[in-house]
Amino acid sequence: MRTHIPFTRIVVLVTASLLGAAGCAGHDSGGGDGAAAAPRTVRPVAGCGAGSWTDPADLAPGRKAARCDKGAPAARPLTKNRKITVATGTLSAEYVAPLQVAVAKGEFAKEGLDVELRVLPTPDALPLLAKGDVDAQWAAPEAAVMNGINGGFDIKWVAGNFSPDPASKSGLWVRLKDGESADHVEMAGRKLGTMIGKGSVIAYPMDTSLKKHGGGLDRISFQQLGSADVLTALQNGGVDSAWLLDPIWRKVDGDRKYAFLGGQPVGEPLGGLLFGPTLLNKDPDAGVAFLRAYIRTVNTYFAGDYKSDPGFVAELAKLLKTDQATLRSTPSMRMDWEIRKGTTDRLQEAYADSGVSKGASVPEAKAVDRAMYAEAVGHKL
Repeated sequence: MRTHIPFTRIVVLVTASLLGAAGCAGHDSGGGDGAAAAPRTVRPVAGCGAGSWTDPADLAPGRKAARCDKGAPAARPLTKNRKITVATGTLSAEYVAPLQVAVAKGEFAKEGLDVELRVLPTPDALPLLAKGDVDAQWAAPEAAVMNGINGGFDIKWVAGNFSPDPASKSGLWVRLKDGESADHVEMAGRKLGTMIGKGSVIAYPMDTSLKKHGGGLDRISFQQLGSADVLTALQNGGVDSAWLLDPIWRKVDGDRKYAFLGGQPVGEPLGGLLFGPTLLNKDPDAGVAFLRAYIRTVNTYFAGDYKSDPGFVAELAKLLKTDQATLRSTPSMRMDWEIRKGTTDRLQEAYADSGVSKGASVPEAKAVDRAMYAEAVGHKL
């Protein structure tokens, strides 16, 4: 998909992530242990009050996601228009919807950004991001990303994307054996079908769920399957368990032969926006402008139960090239631009358990930078 806007163009790659007193913040705040960028002035932002920033250490499932007023933060057009390309592993997944809507509604254009969304797999996008050939990537701090940072890539996770609604059952499902129930399942030695390899961020919640039932990523075998084959393999006995995404889990929900063991932690985004050296260091004004438009889109269109609006569901279905009934079959996601404290540590523990991490663990300060989204909402770190 490409929406052309008559400006010069910024490139971002996507892959299938506060009102304060005026002050200064460098973009190594909340992340980054290399050479500090020049301090940037942080100004109060109208419409972004105390609720537009939450304590990163708050991991409570019931935590309210940060929000500004509808339409805030207001656009602050760049003095020179930019081109940005955003690449993604898919344009049909719901977690990409805020970017799709931001392009369609002209939110990026208001900032002087001409944004193109381009499908590009993470393995292809990552080295381009590190070299500065692309500006950003909508993905997650997967094992390949953390290994790349360990290898010298100048990449940081700068914004979150979503966490699931508590009613969602997207996650780990198992076919029960005789005598088993959802409260007691022996997972050790079972075969798990998934589209996602061991190096995905889903390894973290998957490992947590498995360990509650005598398993763990090191005690099960994986069978990687296509998206259309995961459910079929679970139902016909090809695998014992599977990671089922929205809305596929609806097919087994309520069937006593299957049990849901757990999914992504509520209130903890596991992916979002990654910036490379261009937007982190060479052109941070464009990076903040991009985040401002993204955050404004969330506040304006995704602040609550966005699927309760039939007209908006129709718009989303068209943008995502899916049918409205499919969209309505699962709860609204909790769109969330903030990053929780310790998420990258927990992810790397799972990568170590599954044997896909390389080298020492990357400290959060080297992998996460909260300064740009803090600046966008006027919060002094």
